[in-house]
This record gives sequence, structure tokens and C-alpha cells, in this order.
Amino acid sequence: MRYNIGEGVDGMEKSTTLNLRVNPTIKKQAEDVLKQLGVPMATAVDMFLRQITLTGGIPFDVSLPKAPAAVDADTMTVEQLRAELLAGYEDMREGNTQDASAAFAKFREAHR
Repeated sequence: MRYNIGEGVDGMEKSTTLNLRVNPTIKKQAEDVLKQLGVPMATAVDMFLRQITLTGGIPFDVSLPKAPAAVDADTMTVEQLRAELLAGYEDMREGNTQDASAAFAKFREAHR
């Protein structure tokens, strides 16, 4: 992927080329959104880089998602963890299961 990024109006170079490797699926999804907004990809990249310089860092929160307390083993006592594991085992024995893709989809929907 190659973009020409504008440098500003202070007499410096008009553009420079960035060569980036990105996930093709993510690139396509971003292009679809940007197309709806009427923003070319090069402009979006330029906007991102300008925000970095204006804010002195990444212009959005970069962190791992927080696990809900109900499933965060790090916040459970040994007894709570044991009880949750036993409940899960009982559910499995009773056939109360779902395939992993459905479970993860449901989890992502509930924790947006």
C-alpha cells in the first residue's frame, strides 16, 4: 500500500511516500467506511499522523479490553473460580453447550 502524504504549506516537501503492510480484510473494511465518508485513504492516514503530532501520542485509547468481573479469573477467589468451573462442567454434562463461534459472537455483542 502506498500513499502520498501532504507535508503542509511551509515550503517543505509537498508529499512523501509511505509503504505499509496491513491486513487486507481490515484495509477493505476501512476503505468501505472511508468511501461512505467521502474521505480518501491517503487523507485519513494524513489526518491520523497530524493527530499524533497535535496530541503527542496515539489519538485514541490503546488498551486491552477489560474482562467482565463475572469471567475475570484474576479477580476471583479460589472458591469462586472453583464454583464457576464446576458450574461450567455441570452445564457441559447436561448438554447446555453452544459452538465456539456462536459463544464468542454473543460475548462480543454483550461487551461492546
